[in-house]
Amino acid sequence: MGRPPTRPIDFRDGFYIEIRNKGAQTGIKIRRDTKEEMMDAVKEYGKSKEVIVLGEYKKGKKVKG
Repeated sequence: MGRPPTRPIDFRDGFYIEIRNKGAQTGIKIRRDTKEEMMDAVKEYGKSKEVIVLGEYKKGKKVKG
């Protein structure tokens, strides 16, 4: 078992969601290319996990809207 990463994540272009176990403080971030793919992933993971929609990112920054 290694040391956890210390530097922040570099966001690529796409749509992001964060998936956590219910009641957990941290989770993993998952990227999808399109909004439709992201919404399908939300439905799939939402059955057993806590899902937080982070939204769209371009050039490492969050897109407003």
